[in-house]
Amino acid sequence: MQDISRSIEACAAHYGHDAEAMKQYLEDGQRAALDLDNRGPIEFDQQGRLVQSILDAYSKYGFYVFTGVLSEEECQDLEADLEHMKTTFPTGPESKVDSQGRPAMGADSLTPSLVWSKPLGDPLGGTELANGRHQVKMFEPEAKEAAPAAAPFILLGSLRFSDACLRTYAHPELLRVAEAINGKDFAPFNEALFIKEPGIGAAVSWHQDGVTHWDSQDFDEGIHGFNFMAQLYGSTAVNGVWVLPGSHRLGKLDIKSLVSDSNSERLKGAVPLVCGRGDVVICNRQALHGSFPNSGFEPRLTVNFGFHRRSSVLGVQGGGIHSDAQVFDETIIARRSKVLGYAIAARKERFPEEQAYEYQPFKEAGLSFEWNDAARADMKDYNRDDLSI
Repeated sequence: MQDISRSIEACAAHYGHDAEAMKQYLEDGQRAALDLDNRGPIEFDQQGRLVQSILDAYSKYGFYVFTGVLSEEECQDLEADLEHMKTTFPTGPESKVDSQGRPAMGADSLTPSLVWSKPLGDPLGGTELANGRHQVKMFEPEAKEAAPAAAPFILLGSLRFSDACLRTYAHPELLRVAEAINGKDFAPFNEALFIKEPGIGAAVSWHQDGVTHWDSQDFDEGIHGFNFMAQLYGSTAVNGVWVLPGSHRLGKLDIKSLVSDSNSERLKGAVPLVCGRGDVVICNRQALHGSFPNSGFEPRLTVNFGFHRRSSVLGVQGGGIHSDAQVFDETIIARRSKVLGYAIAARKERFPEEQAYEYQPFKEAGLSFEWNDAARADMKDYNRDDLSI
């Protein structure tokens, strides 16, 4: 088991009389996650299809840990972009300038860019934000006195701000996985960076991502799509996302009752997504998941991006969480998909030795894309068309 004993001790110490129970929960979860048969490299069979054992495990648990997906070179690109982006962040939640007095990242955006939280807080839990899907509030430990008043923890529309994230979005093996799960005409969803700095990283209360299709006559385990979670520094029981295995098959859950049955926010049966540097998790959006405040010592940066079945979004009234609610027609889907064309073109420039992914809707329409200044300008506020369901 990954040695995170110091972080587990530090995290548990914040829970007062529950410290020993929290310590045991984190240790047991870390161990249980590594005992599951749902991790390993991406594998395809001789026909180029994702191997059945991966499909079966993903269907059983609602998530799968793909190991060693991102090369060290790609991780270093992401790391360099993150460090640069931090220099352009606004100085606070209400600020439009960075620390040098320049217009901050996203200052000219029509959509929000950075989501902030008080250190070790849970800004979404128990509120009506995001359609009230975060039904309970997580415990909020006291941060150290030197902690800032607020810290960024989600960067929305991340592909616009980071070329490295844009290139990761077009990773050919991940897009082949997306095709295997959602079909050759799969549609984009939403992209973000989750920033969980040690000692200040916010919690994300237990929730299910799906909004639109819970009562659909066509409801099944994949109707709300999935997210990829690429890990730059790895993730653990302390700083990582926790998932309730198999919950993606159960429909819309009463989270308050689950917390009550568990006598705390330490939900029975949940496990953390334990990952190394460069690992990528595929996680069903219907799976119940959340994360505790990062009161340990290791940072987490998750490059998050998701995909849908086209049938799940075409002609559907959007859920309005990531974008304005609207009926998604072919024009909107095509407009939102352009970023994938730009991403594939950008990745070709950086990794010319790779076999680039061919996206079937582009091929059928005879479309080609270049990554240049015009493309960059076209991506401004691209996430206003996020296909939120």
